Amino acid sequence: MDGRHKPGHDEETRLREIVVLAFYRNVMRRSLFLLAAAMLLFALCEPALRYPANAGDTVDVRILAINDLHGYLRPPPGGIRIADPDDKTRKMAVPAGGVETMATLVQQLRQGRKNTIFVAAGDLIGASPFLSAAFHDEPTIESLSMMGLAVTSVGNHEFDEGKDELLRMQNGGCHPTDKCQGPHPFSGATFHYLAASTIDKATGKTVFPPYEIREFDGIPIAFIGLTLKGTPTIVSPVSVAGLEFRDEAETVNALVPELKARGIEAIVVLIHEGGYPTGDYNECPAISGAIVDIVRKFDRAVDVVISGHTHQPYVCEIDGRLVTSADKYGTIVTAIDLKLDPATRDVVSAKADNVIVRTGAYARDSEQTALLLSYDKLAAPIANRPAGSVTETLSHRPNNAGESALGDIIADAQLAATSTEANGGAVIAFTNPGGIRTDIPRRDDGAVTYADLFASQPFRNQLVTLTLTGKQIKDTLEQQWLSPDQPRILQVSKGFNYAWDAARPYGDHVMADRMSLNGRPIDPAVSYRVTVNNFLSVGGDGFTVLKEGLAQQFGGYDIDALYGFFQANSPVGPATLNRIARLN
Repeated sequence: MDGRHKPGHDEETRLREIVVLAFYRNVMRRSLFLLAAAMLLFALCEPALRYPANAGDTVDVRILAINDLHGYLRPPPGGIRIADPDDKTRKMAVPAGGVETMATLVQQLRQGRKNTIFVAAGDLIGASPFLSAAFHDEPTIESLSMMGLAVTSVGNHEFDEGKDELLRMQNGGCHPTDKCQGPHPFSGATFHYLAASTIDKATGKTVFPPYEIREFDGIPIAFIGLTLKGTPTIVSPVSVAGLEFRDEAETVNALVPELKARGIEAIVVLIHEGGYPTGDYNECPAISGAIVDIVRKFDRAVDVVISGHTHQPYVCEIDGRLVTSADKYGTIVTAIDLKLDPATRDVVSAKADNVIVRTGAYARDSEQTALLLSYDKLAAPIANRPAGSVTETLSHRPNNAGESALGDIIADAQLAATSTEANGGAVIAFTNPGGIRTDIPRRDDGAVTYADLFASQPFRNQLVTLTLTGKQIKDTLEQQWLSPDQPRILQVSKGFNYAWDAARPYGDHVMADRMSLNGRPIDPAVSYRVTVNNFLSVGGDGFTVLKEGLAQQFGGYDIDALYGFFQANSPVGPATLNRIARLN
């Protein structure tokens, strides 16, 4: 042996353990230091990140949308017309609509979704069937409030009874003239009206807020609401006196900087203006109409456009943006699914599905049923009053010349009600097509009720008989083409005939030598007594020449004239459509 100490087996193992332990302790110290440094760096940077860094994390939001309900608390006659699945070239009618069914569908479309909101694009009231109109549309406001509607744009028909009445719809209270008629006090809408482009000239402020902001998982979405700038030309001038309706795109674009300054990137526009698509209810191979140019003018910050007014169903892409419309009368609920990026707070994808409110496919909502029954109890004695009968359905759809079977009958009824000297001495009656809302259907026994008539003429306009020269009559008819792409062809009474040429320029469409009354040419210099409704008499729908009429005599209401006509002439059937002729 050399005299040096040699460790035994146990001592050697112990030394190795000490060396290894020291190594790992050193590694752990360095790891903890690096971890602490990383945590400190994260803490310093966290306010700038604010949202999860994982790009795959998005926030889902479902928007449910309707438009142009027009107080149709019950399913409209004819439901909705869609392409026949067995033959795409043909249309078929599907029973649809009614708030009892809609409420159930809305509830189902919300199920399983954390973030949902129910919105609308105007004309929820106005031009309503009797059950809603008899109570100044209070039942419709209550129904939609119960359904959870959150916000809606104003439409042109929201102004049918003027600004103050619309404010009552929002805030509640009794009608100033008819007082409280419903089964319970009217408390107003729980949803909010938006009116970004409607300005009260006296104050310079919007009648309702221009937009509303809702947050979903901390991400805000702005909903801007507005109606078409042409509202004053299609609503009684008296109803919109003192109001200004500004350009749609300019209004929205002016709000974008304000919204961005508030940190809002996701913007949805609820606009009561629309288009005319091709294709079926859930597609859009092509679309025309005012909405196309408006969307193209919108700031790129606008992500989704929910439209209305034209009573058409569509799901479109215009200028790279989703544009939807849910038909009319509550036949469709549009389900729009958005994905929001938490980092940018903007919409990264949007898709939509127009879901038909199929009658009988969903259970009826019991709360809605109870609401309707409470109003039915008060309205039924008048609504169910027999009016007469029809030989077949009286269609309000115009032919190629612009004449409809129901339009002829309504004009005849108004002439009959004002033809005696005591009642005005009228020899001609004109009525506007926009005032004729739906067919008068034939049921099994042909019987027609007061409510059936009211549904076709829901505005309760007063008849006005005035004196016009033959020249003024022609000038009035020429104003049918103020909107060349969508002429408003007046319905005319029996005995009056004229022809128009589509190829002629504005101001010369009507052929003077083809205008006649009971077979005799209309003389430009001769005066004639003409009956119109009070909407037309003050220049409604752009027929300003009628404001020149002399010796105005006010009579009864249009619905009462139609009721009297049915009482005297039932069974009523369609006549040959030969009062208006079209060339080219």
